[in-house]
Amino acid sequence: MRIVVLAGGTSTERDVSLVTGYRVCESLRRNGHEANMLDIFLGVDDSEVKTFFTEKNDLGELSDNLKKKTADIPAEVKRRTEARESFFGRNVLELCKEADMVFMGLHGSNGEDGKVQATFDLLGIRYTGTDYLSSAISMSKELAKKVLVPEGIPMPKGVTLHKGHKIEYVPFPCVVKPCCGGSSVGVSIAHNEKEFEDALDEAFSYEDTVLVEEFVDGREFSVAVLDGKALPVIEIEPLEGFYDYKNKYKAGSTKETCPANIPEDIASQMQFWAEKCCQAAGVTTYARVDELLDKNNNIFCLEINTLPGMTDTSLIPQEAAAVGISYDELTEKIIEISLAKYE
Repeated sequence: MRIVVLAGGTSTERDVSLVTGYRVCESLRRNGHEANMLDIFLGVDDSEVKTFFTEKNDLGELSDNLKKKTADIPAEVKRRTEARESFFGRNVLELCKEADMVFMGLHGSNGEDGKVQATFDLLGIRYTGTDYLSSAISMSKELAKKVLVPEGIPMPKGVTLHKGHKIEYVPFPCVVKPCCGGSSVGVSIAHNEKEFEDALDEAFSYEDTVLVEEFVDGREFSVAVLDGKALPVIEIEPLEGFYDYKNKYKAGSTKETCPANIPEDIASQMQFWAEKCCQAAGVTTYARVDELLDKNNNIFCLEINTLPGMTDTSLIPQEAAAVGISYDELTEKIIEISLAKYE
């Protein structure tokens, strides 16, 4: 199959996305596909279009070159916005139309939030992962709570705060996070008023809506859901602090155990809630649900990741490996499940 692995973009998770794209593209080539990685925002020159699917370029070098351009992205976003130019880079939509499948290696805004998926639906482009609506619901922590909590799914209590507005009462400690952020970018734990103000400044630097949640003192877990069925639970134990951006992507900064060392009945409950979250939000194909377990064995669901990372340190490949699914088998499985959407 001819496959575009779409990565990069303009979000705060751009560099992580490039690593995901690099690893996925390597895997798809090993599986026999004509695959190449494409930066959704930067695109490729006209001279590269003809040989895009057949040229076996050095993916590591390509990924490094795209990372070097990250610093120039904000200025280019500003220029295109003022000029009313397309978000999509040169030849991106044309190559995606030519492909048999687009593997979504994007993370964060303008990739995981449903906008690209909606565009592809209108253009008849086939892509991996869930649809535009479930992507949008899952990406917005505010909207996800409104959908999941009425379904009985346990989640930390919280309120949404818009920039310029005040909150009357804050129980400390609390967690402050951007409403639509990912990879724990801009997330802080506040223990007092000063830390809370600093946390708000940090979160509001990323977007105009933030979520303030009760702090749940507990162990951190994640459960991947593949084709509607939960994989084994993985426990994440950061060596320092909580599971923030640094701990997620710096090798050796966390201890990860899969299957998690918890009683079987609790693991089953976590898997049940992960599946329930996906069902309630309409998420299909694959996803990852982050959960907490407090000292009284109460489970709290935090969020649904509809395009979970596929890097060397990512969780879903580890969970798949625990049931005998290799990385290459996982990427192929995602392609197969995604193709079934269009039958």
